[in-house]
Amino acid sequence: MTYPGGTPIIVKKEPGCLVQILWFVFIGWWLGSFAVTAAYIFFLLIVTIPLGIAILNHIPMIMALRQPDRLITPYGEVRVPQYPFLVRALWFIVVGWWLAAIALSVGYLLCMTIIGLPLGFWIFDRVPGLLTLRRD
Repeated sequence: MTYPGGTPIIVKKEPGCLVQILWFVFIGWWLGSFAVTAAYIFFLLIVTIPLGIAILNHIPMIMALRQPDRLITPYGEVRVPQYPFLVRALWFIVVGWWLAAIALSVGYLLCMTIIGLPLGFWIFDRVPGLLTLRRD
């Protein structure tokens, strides 16, 4: 996609790779495990489903200090349009909750190996999209 008046700039607000890895090794893996468990307990309580979704949407930050990229153009920040609420709610109920659980499990397993760590972090970044079709 091209933007009139200049090339868009992708802004990253996260710390460096070494800090992210140290965070994950010492804090992220267990804190993320607690957060995921709490989120799925909130799913069971029905009324607290939005809180559970909010927690899982922040899993990349909780586990690896990763935030979504921001796309900046000369005309301001670009916001990606989201799917309609009903589509996202149906996706969550039918597919999202179990697909996100599988992705988180695979991400954890990959992070247990040094060579799989980048792919595990990439999977953690995709969890919000898998859960509710959220687009960044």
